[in-house]
Amino acid sequence: MHRIEWTKKALKQLKVLDIKDQGTIYAAVGTLASWPDCRNVKALVDRENYRLRVGRYRVLFAVHDGIPRVIKVQEVKKRDERTY
Repeated sequence: MHRIEWTKKALKQLKVLDIKDQGTIYAAVGTLASWPDCRNVKALVDRENYRLRVGRYRVLFAVHDGIPRVIKVQEVKKRDERTY
């Protein structure tokens, strides 16, 4: 089992979220320990980073020497019928 590294910025972004969302994201990031056999992961275009989809959140991470390093946790604001 591999370890997972977090940047200070990513941990700070995780702390401000709802406690339920924190647990969900932390559990999903835990699946990265089995890298490269992970679900909901997509390589970003023209970058060396990857994206993990966790509900309405996206976890951006990079892999160095086989160890995933979480860079950023961001909420995705979806468009709906009221936006134009």
